[in-house]
Amino acid sequence: MTQRRLGGVRVTESPLKLQQTLAERARASFVSTLRRQVFDELAAGLRADYQRNVAPRQPRQADAESVRQAMRHRDSFRFYSALRVISQDLLYQVVRPAIERQRSALATAVRDLAADPLASTRLKLKKNFRVPRSVSALDIHLMPGSYVEEYGDDDPTMGAVYENRLAISTFGVFGPNLDDIGQSIARFVALKYPNFRPLRILDLGCTAGHNTAAWHQVFDKAEVIGIDVAAPCLRYAAARAAARGLDLRFEQMNAESLDYPDASFDLVFSSMFLHEVPPRGISRVLREAYRVLRPGGLMLHMELPPADQLSAYDSFYLDWDGYYNNEPYYRSFRAMNLPQLCESAGFAPKDYVQHVVPSWTALGARPWRQAVAELDYAVDSQHTGRLTSGVRWFCFGAWKQNA
Repeated sequence: MTQRRLGGVRVTESPLKLQQTLAERARASFVSTLRRQVFDELAAGLRADYQRNVAPRQPRQADAESVRQAMRHRDSFRFYSALRVISQDLLYQVVRPAIERQRSALATAVRDLAADPLASTRLKLKKNFRVPRSVSALDIHLMPGSYVEEYGDDDPTMGAVYENRLAISTFGVFGPNLDDIGQSIARFVALKYPNFRPLRILDLGCTAGHNTAAWHQVFDKAEVIGIDVAAPCLRYAAARAAARGLDLRFEQMNAESLDYPDASFDLVFSSMFLHEVPPRGISRVLREAYRVLRPGGLMLHMELPPADQLSAYDSFYLDWDGYYNNEPYYRSFRAMNLPQLCESAGFAPKDYVQHVVPSWTALGARPWRQAVAELDYAVDSQHTGRLTSGVRWFCFGAWKQNA
């Protein structure tokens, strides 16, 4: 950790914090503002065009694909899509120069934090680990190098890219620590199920560990482990946690084939992970989650809302990523029947759960608790997805019955 003075006060900074030039900060601010414009103003204009000029000619039973076919050649959609792709590409153009300039320093910080005898965070990588081609064969999110590209020993580059582009692309929605999904859902579980106090938690596809840390902060007596296939992200996640003094474990592992024994976790969680897994792999992930859960344990996945619970237009809008953002399994995941998926993994139909959780960051502690206590948000176009007012997270899963 390094220290500096700000207004006479000594401030501690993470060794992973990028040192950016004024020009780099200005570019990041521009791209963040552009992204907000795309997702707010242009998205609103796109919807207005559909409602005014396209919807009256659509059949009553229109689905997302028929909406896409009707919209794809319209100027509103082409302009929206062009700017969204451009803004996505600009994210990496903005964050990469500072990371490239400080790559050696970042790798040194990773080594130093790993070697610190006072650091309780642990990292376990595997030699000759085989990364699934669903991750290594394409640049997911149009991110050059995907999650897995390595540029040397102890390299955390793609973890740093992921975190810094997330900070720009989400324009504050994920909170100052980029962990609002984990904070919101972990606090929801603690409030909704007050007698459930997990002592061992597994975070699947943890990337840079933002939400892994949130579960540890909410359930501070629990051992929390994050797994991922991407070594650079895991190095970064472990260093990030160690720099914050968090007691976490990170291990390189494929969620389709977990190394853990049966009945070894109380809670298995993932965030925006399953839709990046091929359909057959999703079934294996859920079966593995069932296997490693203890009786009375909970599996919970924060994900894209299912297509059959949203309007045709909202599904069309969500499915944009499946066509233009290198997310090939996006639409196939949204077409799945989630209760049946859980049942085929071994969970009893009556133990299926799904929730729409309001954002902890957006509301603040007291209004958030009041909202959770008073409202049971439905999974529909009014309460779920990118086009709703307010920020809410859809999650689904199931309880494992007691033996």
